Amino acid sequence: MAQPQYGSGTSRRVFLRNVGIAGGAGAMFATMGALGLAPTAAYAAEKEAPFQAPRRSDFTLQGRGRKPADVVIIGGGLAGLTSAFELGKAGYDCTVLEARDRVGGRNLTIRGGDSLTDINGVGQTARFSKGQYMNAGPARLAQWMVTLDYCRELGVPIEVFTNTNASALIYNPGKGMTKPVQYRTAKADVYGYVSELLSKATNSGALDGELTADDKERLLTFLKSYGSLGSDYTYTGTEHRGFTSDPGAAGTPGEELGLVPSLSDVFASNVGRYFSFEFGYDQAMLMFQPVGGMDQIPKAFARAIGQEKIRTGAAVTDIKNTGDGVVVRYTQDGRTRVITADYCIATLAPHLLARTPHNLGSEVQKALLAVKPSYASKIGLEYKSRWWEKDFKIFGGITETDMDLDHIWYPSYGHLGDRGLLIGYYNTGAHSDVYSALTPAERLERAVAQGVMIHGDKYRTELAASFSHQWKLAPYLEGAWHSMPGGPDAPAYAPLNTAQGNVYFAGDYLSYLDAWQHGAITSARKIVTELHARVLAS
Repeated sequence: MAQPQYGSGTSRRVFLRNVGIAGGAGAMFATMGALGLAPTAAYAAEKEAPFQAPRRSDFTLQGRGRKPADVVIIGGGLAGLTSAFELGKAGYDCTVLEARDRVGGRNLTIRGGDSLTDINGVGQTARFSKGQYMNAGPARLAQWMVTLDYCRELGVPIEVFTNTNASALIYNPGKGMTKPVQYRTAKADVYGYVSELLSKATNSGALDGELTADDKERLLTFLKSYGSLGSDYTYTGTEHRGFTSDPGAAGTPGEELGLVPSLSDVFASNVGRYFSFEFGYDQAMLMFQPVGGMDQIPKAFARAIGQEKIRTGAAVTDIKNTGDGVVVRYTQDGRTRVITADYCIATLAPHLLARTPHNLGSEVQKALLAVKPSYASKIGLEYKSRWWEKDFKIFGGITETDMDLDHIWYPSYGHLGDRGLLIGYYNTGAHSDVYSALTPAERLERAVAQGVMIHGDKYRTELAASFSHQWKLAPYLEGAWHSMPGGPDAPAYAPLNTAQGNVYFAGDYLSYLDAWQHGAITSARKIVTELHARVLAS
């Protein structure tokens, strides 16, 4: 494989901020550690009260003869399924109305034979071979997320999802890069040059007003190791960059990558902007995925709830509060149907709920309209061989680019197998809109043409099947997540955080983890707690 090349191209707080700008969050955090300023694991944080699932015995111990209520749940995504599952433990009679022909909402796994039609009437059928799949929606779970607790409770096996990989690539042709560079190489060069600059500034006395003598000594010791600097505190390269030939038996020590690019070229390439990603609280390794596809989670929920309590193909057309409950109208199999219940939990996407007739009031409608959908897209590319493992030694992880692919994901399952499936683009915002305006065939051609620029001809010649999914065009969803200035506790959304008569609202948008199943689940558990307390006290 050819050697990757780059293209051409006052106070401690201020000091650390400048470190972060130059080297990313990782460099800043590590510098804080060297100065003894990094927070410890025992940082002070207010913890929310542990969730207590409703129990049948609550009605004997607390409810003094009260009984569970009837609840209609609009939406069979993770918020709706969690609500039905937890309320069902206490004997609530829950009915889930899901407009699509399956549960899961944006939790969507595409396998061979699956067919979908978008809101424009354009249909696709996946031709993936047995055992291959793409998670078109959520695809990873952080180890602290409550979603994993439900995987344990529901018996959903998990495996590691490789979110970062030193062998994955970075390619920013928009910044002058002529060839992709390995993640490890880019990191070594950015960290090396940032360390050199900080060392020079420290040794020249430029930071004497910011750091004590002990601080300076600690910082220099750290920087020399962190950036692999020489005795004169200069960066000239390191084995951390990788090898053109790997170390082997006696007599074959391996050959390190040479031709270290200049500091100016490294910074001009903008590769450093990707490094803070892996330090994100919701993105840091280890991460996980369900074995066999993310939709194993909603499938397990549905089994636990009982299929008889879930009505698919049921599109809600009207929601009304009444004096003693709710009346919900929906269409199913071409017929209009009505269901009455004591309470309703609406988990439908807020921009779609705003288009649904209701009598919840103008303030609710205003709050719903204030939540704007955001867009994302993916394409699954199945290949006849796992050439990325054989030729590039990439086993899972993500390649980053400033082309409108945004990201290429390598599979975290099926390693060393005969075939494999890449996510050929995972893009958002304006880049997603570009692909939404194309036909499936045009999306494929655009994605493959850019992929060839990164990986060469096999990106095209080994291709066996593809399937693209644009969340903007998904019926009954029409979005991937939400834009909510100020967050879910902002005054604009207050009506959605309070029961409106007998109607409650839940969903990932009413959490601080929008776009994550954890957010949908925690929002649902909040509503389950509130509704159960109300019933016990009524």
